Amino acid sequence: MATIDAMVGATARAVAYLAGSLFVGVAGLAWTLVSVLGVTLVSLTHLGGPTFLAAAWVTRRFAGFERRRARWVVGSPIDPPYVPISGATIGQRVSAVAAQPATWRDVAWLAGLFPLGLAGGVTALVVVVVDVGAITAPLWAWAVPNPHAPFPADPLMTTVAGRFGMSGLGLTLFPLVAWVLPTVGRLYGRAARALLGPGAHRQLVEEATRLAETRRRVVDAQASELRRIERDLHDGAQARIVAAGMTLALAARKLRSGPAGAAADVELARHQLDEALTELRRLVRGIHPPILTDRGLHAAIAALAGDSPLPVTVLGSEADRYPAAVESAAYFVAAEGLANASKHAGSTQCSVSLYRVGDTAHVLVTDDGHGGADPAGSGIDGLRRRVEALDGTLELTSPPGGPTVLHAELPCAL
Repeated sequence: MATIDAMVGATARAVAYLAGSLFVGVAGLAWTLVSVLGVTLVSLTHLGGPTFLAAAWVTRRFAGFERRRARWVVGSPIDPPYVPISGATIGQRVSAVAAQPATWRDVAWLAGLFPLGLAGGVTALVVVVVDVGAITAPLWAWAVPNPHAPFPADPLMTTVAGRFGMSGLGLTLFPLVAWVLPTVGRLYGRAARALLGPGAHRQLVEEATRLAETRRRVVDAQASELRRIERDLHDGAQARIVAAGMTLALAARKLRSGPAGAAADVELARHQLDEALTELRRLVRGIHPPILTDRGLHAAIAALAGDSPLPVTVLGSEADRYPAAVESAAYFVAAEGLANASKHAGSTQCSVSLYRVGDTAHVLVTDDGHGGADPAGSGIDGLRRRVEALDGTLELTSPPGGPTVLHAELPCAL
């Protein structure tokens, strides 16, 4: 029963779309002729620009209506193909609208809809009327007497058996009708999607916009990283080195008056220099861990796992190597995931999976904590910027109650 309902529904939508195209095609052709002639005639005057913009506005509304109609047969919405219009003057706005291929594809669709609608609409109406008429023949054929009807119309129309035979033939042909009309409707809908949907121009504009946004985020991330390094140097290693220098100066002053008491100051200065060296090493590891270059990503994450207070399982091939930028981004994704799991998630164990699918490297950090991590947090946002700089994606899934999954995909084609 559900199959029959779906078949009838698809056929009804196809008939409505094709029959509607017959009437919309007339309106589309009329508007195309009027707008083209009007804009052409007025283009030599000062009203040419405003007239063109007004005609384009109406044409886009018309094309939007056609995109909504096409959804009846294609089953999914067709996105508008237009890019934002910029320009301080009418001339600049006219140039921006005219430069978009979607403007002229709209005109082409409206002009071509008349012959398409005529062919498809007439065909749909004739096929439906004939089939429905045959199925319902026992209800009406008796009221159309025609003693001079040729064979086989005479026995079909004038006898009970003939009328029920016509009904049976109509029912037999209905599955064919229910296949042909939706198929034709889908072909028309795909043609509408090809002309009225987003094309290469909008895709290039969106890609350029995305790259500009990614570049801005990368610049912001680099500036933030530089500020962090400067802050760590100023508050950490530099302060300790200055303190060690002051301690050594104090020891030197004591040595001039005698060795007593200077040994303790020298020992303190040595400890301060050791702490400064440790701080510098920590800072260097935060920029780019040397183990990544020496032994690769798997070994670097294994070292992270060894320093983690939680039991961490590292999965993946130790022999796999990736581009340096990919290894660095993947390392910091794993480091952030493990740090969050140990500090905030209340986890008892974690796992880090490294694997490659085609030309894409995957990093999957999973913990069994209580979940509820914020995908827009500062740490995750910084990781996202680092990953997006390589044209990758970062996704955090952390429902209340857990588990938390941090998944990064990084293109690694060499």
